[in-house]
Amino acid sequence: MSAAANLGNPGRVRNEDSAGNEGFEGEVELMRRDPIFYQLFQQKPTVLFALIGESPANAEQYRFDSVAVKEPKFEIDGVFLPPDAEPGVVYFCEVQFQRDPMLYERLFGELFLYFYRNRSRFTDWRAVVIYPSRSTEQTETNPYRSQLNSDQVHRVYLDEIQELEQLPMGVALMVLTTIDEVRTPEAARLLLDRARREVSEVESRAIMEMLTTILVYRFTDLSRREAEAMLGISLEETRFYREAREEGREEGREEGREEVRQQQGQLILRLLNRRVGMVSEVLASRIMGLSIQQLEELTEALLDFQSIADLEAWLKNLPDGI
Repeated sequence: MSAAANLGNPGRVRNEDSAGNEGFEGEVELMRRDPIFYQLFQQKPTVLFALIGESPANAEQYRFDSVAVKEPKFEIDGVFLPPDAEPGVVYFCEVQFQRDPMLYERLFGELFLYFYRNRSRFTDWRAVVIYPSRSTEQTETNPYRSQLNSDQVHRVYLDEIQELEQLPMGVALMVLTTIDEVRTPEAARLLLDRARREVSEVESRAIMEMLTTILVYRFTDLSRREAEAMLGISLEETRFYREAREEGREEGREEGREEVRQQQGQLILRLLNRRVGMVSEVLASRIMGLSIQQLEELTEALLDFQSIADLEAWLKNLPDGI
């Protein structure tokens, strides 16, 4: 089922074209969307349901995660899982910003095998593919016409979705990553003003951080402080948010801070596995031992990594020798 200019009808952000075709954008820009979409899905999995216009009754209990399949061994990153206690619908999400002529072959092959191996846990499946525009979609779709035209598959084209002001906040943040740079600053300020009016103080500050990150990624010569100034964020607001995040956000408890650190570590490992190949258990253990600040620095640094050697060199140069 195709989604046009409405929501009635992500995920992995792929950074390669299996046929060598020129994609929608360059590899660096593709990689820089990874943290944005993953953080958004992790913070609020219900964003996916707002995007496709359908929501299970227990949507608030879903979690965004990666899953592994053995024999043959592979990993699916963008999976929205229902609560373990009761069978439910599993959602597979692909965020596809570069053309892949074999996307549907891989997507349906992997999801059907995973669904078969875990049949007792799930009552049904859905697939959501998020494109920046129709030009990025795989051209040869005829072998999958039954799936693509069914209510089990949602194709979303972000450039066809209605104006940002009318979208659910999470969906608006996704669309913001695709609009032209001239409109981006004003659109980001409008979303921040809206967040201050419509959501809680804690959620508003999380959106503030996400908007700042989007601006830094869209304008590569912009510092974080300059991005905050572009949004009209005061120094007091920024400091308050950072202190709240360091203290485990709402409660400031030690266990809250540790949970945030663990989530960031798992996110970075998935990004590294796609960027430089499978990370060894030894390196993964070292990464999971990093502080929140070090993990944030690694999120920025990995955008320039070309191999595992770059990761090893970065870890070696840490001041504390981790």
